[in-house]
Amino acid sequence: QLHYVESGGGSVQPGKSLRLSCTTSGFSLRHLIMGWFRQAPGKEREGVALITNASGIIKYIDSVKGRFTISRDNSRETVYLQMNSLKPEDTAVYYCASMPDFDHMDITTPYFGNWGQGTQVTVSS
Repeated sequence: QLHYVESGGGSVQPGKSLRLSCTTSGFSLRHLIMGWFRQAPGKEREGVALITNASGIIKYIDSVKGRFTISRDNSRETVYLQMNSLKPEDTAVYYCASMPDFDHMDITTPYFGNWGQGTQVTVSS
């Protein structure tokens, strides 16, 4: 079973923070370009942030710039998404996955492995 494992979601009030973690089952993510994605109810999954294998290139969608930070610790085989100043519109199921390149934020299927279950983030007062 080659898939991603996300954790760290929860229910928080607007303005609060969460840190998501992503690891893998059955393979290493050390050499992969990794991204975080989210899918809100009734909407398509969208790319949120990506990071290359050596953290040399990092990209975000405009709506999270300045609030979210993607990072990775290859020695721990883990990718993180620090989310600060959360807003209700950030409510979604968050997924991580590998990407074929750093030119496109959205993917249909992971470059390697299969989508995981995701982790629910709910921002509400």
